[in-house]
Amino acid sequence: MQSILLLHGALGSGKDLKPLKACLQQFEFNVHILTFSGHGGTEFKPDFGISQFSKELEDYIHKNNLEKPLVFGYSMGGYVALYLAVSRPDIFKKIICFGTKFEWTQEFVKKETSLLDANLLLNKNPGFAQSLEFKHGAFWKELLTKTSQIMHHLSENNLLHPEKLAAIKIEILLGLGDKDKMVSLHETVKVFHSLPHAALFVLPKSKHSLEFVNIDLLSKICVDFLQEDH
Repeated sequence: MQSILLLHGALGSGKDLKPLKACLQQFEFNVHILTFSGHGGTEFKPDFGISQFSKELEDYIHKNNLEKPLVFGYSMGGYVALYLAVSRPDIFKKIICFGTKFEWTQEFVKKETSLLDANLLLNKNPGFAQSLEFKHGAFWKELLTKTSQIMHHLSENNLLHPEKLAAIKIEILLGLGDKDKMVSLHETVKVFHSLPHAALFVLPKSKHSLEFVNIDLLSKICVDFLQEDH
């Protein structure tokens, strides 16, 4: 049975991927979900960022004896998978990135991080603040701060520049929702052209959040790609 590992996005947790897991299990995949440190109530590690999450991903693969697993990375999860694939080109069989942000301009980061102020959220969007506290526990405010730091780091350091992406020889499927306001088609296509063996899809009537994605349709696209042999 082929193993597939699901990776969540920033401010998310493994629970976000349970509906997708249920769909994929119908196709007899051995589905794993990894929750990165500092998310979903897990403890923070001394380091917090793409490099640390990449290490956790590699450690999980070795600990669970996963032989060249397939990987689905939502948003930040896709970024982490590609980052690991650059340094460990033989660790995965295929990667799917959905809603993954690649262009972290200073203007974009300034706008996004301004929305990650805990006090602002409590006043302007208490429902979202409560959902974060429910998902991540007492340290949800610290998670907001550390996530902002990741964004600033990415705006100053392009960890996936074209030369590195060109070194990834496995098949990659890039996707995004047609109503995604965080990730542009332009930046996704740009990365698509940088990867030697890439495919691309746009999911109709879908926003960035997995809450507003047709999971059944997404899973069918994923399965077609994952089961296809060349």
